[in-house]
Amino acid sequence: MRKAIIFDLDGTILDTETPEFVSWREVYAGFGVSLELQAWVKAIGTSDSGWDPYVHLESLVGGPVERAAVRGARRTRFDELMTGVQPREGIVSWLNEAHDLGLRVGVASSSGASWVLRFLDALGLRNHFDVLATRDRVTRSKPDPELYELALRELGVSAAEALAVEDSPNGIAAAKDAGLFCVAVPNAMTASLALNRADVVLASLSERPLRDFIEA
Repeated sequence: MRKAIIFDLDGTILDTETPEFVSWREVYAGFGVSLELQAWVKAIGTSDSGWDPYVHLESLVGGPVERAAVRGARRTRFDELMTGVQPREGIVSWLNEAHDLGLRVGVASSSGASWVLRFLDALGLRNHFDVLATRDRVTRSKPDPELYELALRELGVSAAEALAVEDSPNGIAAAKDAGLFCVAVPNAMTASLALNRADVVLASLSERPLRDFIEA
């Protein structure tokens, strides 16, 4: 029987990925150039892709941009787009079900702790989680399995006793390479990406109860 469940945050618990892309796309448009999705997806689910939106923007405009000004405006726009955002469908139900089943619950995120806590607090979900494995606590982010290995150690379970919930190829690779069963719930940004390494792909967690995946 599985004893723990580990969630990705960005794009899985809530959709931060669409507002990130939209805010950057608007920045690019302001410089008269386009940000294509096929370029952007390299960075989804990881902080170690090596792809830099500032470098890419400067390559398109043919020179340097005022990065501090771009950063401030882009973050302000992202915050506007995130206003009123709620957990993705089925997330709260699965968290409540995990509690009812006595499961330990963790986060494995390629974002830092301050980012993760910002959104868990905003959604009122922080108390659902026993462990937060975040980018600032490991040497490599997804698709490397280190974040999941950290979460497993702190949850006190083996990979066979845990279930991962992810939305992106990078996250799925990290979970699978750590030895976990993985349920993928893609969002608008990741639905067209290769999710074939996931054990199950759902449009949302509301499609199936968590109980369906408890038997290892």
